[in-house]
Amino acid sequence: MLNLNRRFASTCLAAAGIALFVAGCSPEVDHRGYVAKPGAFNQISNGMTKMEVEGILGSPSTTASVQYKGDSYYYITSTMTSKAFLTSETDRQVIAIRFDEGGQVKSFAQYGLQDGRVIEVNGDRTPVYGEDTSIISALLRSSKGTQTGPMLGRKM
Repeated sequence: MLNLNRRFASTCLAAAGIALFVAGCSPEVDHRGYVAKPGAFNQISNGMTKMEVEGILGSPSTTASVQYKGDSYYYITSTMTSKAFLTSETDRQVIAIRFDEGGQVKSFAQYGLQDGRVIEVNGDRTPVYGEDTSIISALLRSSKGTQTGPMLGRKM
C-alpha cells in the first residue's frame, strides 16, 4: 500500500512537471494599443467629420498636424508574442486618417508591419575635446595641492 501511494505521488509529480514545462514553452500573445472592431475600417469614407470617425473608431492613439493644412488621426495596434523570456512584435496595424482644413476626411489608409521601413540608427559619437570632469575628480585633484579657480580665491 505504501509503495502504491509512493508510485502515485511520483506519477502526479512527474505529470505536473511536464505540464509546467509545456506551459512555459507555449507562446503568450499580447495585444497592445487600439483594437479595431471587425469591419470598422470599411465604414470610413471621404467627407466624414471627425466626430463621425470617432463615433466609429473611437479616440485615436495619437494625432498630428500635417503642414498646418489639417489634422491626422492614427490608430495603432501591436501584437507581441512572448515565448519563455523572448518577446517579439509579430504584427502591427496602423490606421491613418487625414482631415482637411474643414475637419472632413481627406484620405485614409491601413498599414501593416510589412509596409514599414527599417531605419538604421547612426551609432557614431561626436568627439569631445577637452576633459569631462565630475565633482569627485575635481575634489580629488584639489586635494593633491593644485590650486582652485578664481571664485574661491585660489584657497581651499
